[in-house]
Amino acid sequence: MKLYAKTIPQTLPDWATIATQSAGLFEVEINDEHPDFLFSLEELETEIEPGTIGVKTRDLCSRLGFEMSNSNLCQLVEIAQNLISLIATHPEYEQLLSLGYSPDLNIADATTALTYLEWELEQNQEHSV
Repeated sequence: MKLYAKTIPQTLPDWATIATQSAGLFEVEINDEHPDFLFSLEELETEIEPGTIGVKTRDLCSRLGFEMSNSNLCQLVEIAQNLISLIATHPEYEQLLSLGYSPDLNIADATTALTYLEWELEQNQEHSV
């Protein structure tokens, strides 16, 4: 399991490790089979809605000392564009392309979709001013 957070404590539990840090976010890998993690989940279980028992992400992050990203949509689009740029230039991705990886939708399509979203957000902001 992975969580994305803006800030994390200096020391993490044994069942959590930092996978990556980029675009202002920490990607934290959680060993969801670790006994201590499972114990933490049991302590945080609550009835999310009638008949549904679970753990709210904000409760788990609060217990861990993580600050979740609550950025506005424009900031999230910018972060996504940065991440896509990192993917596009990543050696493993480039290797997949050289081996013939050719999906119906590609990195350029994702970039275009984010650009369209960014334009729409900018247009809505202009109309609301």
